[in-house]
Amino acid sequence: MKIEEEIKQTTFRNAYQKAALNIIYSGNWLLSKQQEFFKPFGITSSQFNILRILRGQHPHKISGVEIKSRMLDRNSDIPRLLDRLIRKNLISKSQCPNDKRAADVMITAKGLEILELIDTQIHESEKTLLKLTKEEATQLSNLLDKCRD
Repeated sequence: MKIEEEIKQTTFRNAYQKAALNIIYSGNWLLSKQQEFFKPFGITSSQFNILRILRGQHPHKISGVEIKSRMLDRNSDIPRLLDRLIRKNLISKSQCPNDKRAADVMITAKGLEILELIDTQIHESEKTLLKLTKEEATQLSNLLDKCRD
C-alpha cells in the first residue's frame, strides 16, 4: 500500500519529506512485524539483537557497554534486557575481573538453540514480508546507507 493511503495524506511538502515519512513509517511497520515473528519464541526484537551479537562473540564474553554500541536501537535499556535474558537462561553474566563495576555477558547453550530455531524460519519470513527481489533488497540497503552518510 502506498504511504499516502497508509497515513491518509495526499500531499507532501516535497519528495524528501515523503521519503523521510515513508522511512519512518516503514521502520515502525517492520518493527511491528518483527515483534509478531519473535513472540512465539518468547523474546523481543531487542532481545534477539542481543542474542545475535553474543552469538557472534561466542565462546567469548562481551561487556554490556560493547553490546549497547552494537545494538540496532541504541536507546535500549541494556541492563533490563540482559536481566530478562538471564531469567530465561539464554545468557549468563559474570563480574568483569578487570573492573568490578562492570559485567561480562555470554550466550548460553539454550540461547544458541533458540537462535538456531529462529534461523530456520527468519530468512523465509523476511523474504515474504519485504516482497523484494535480492537485487531490490540490495539496492534498498544501499540507498538507506547513502541516507546515513
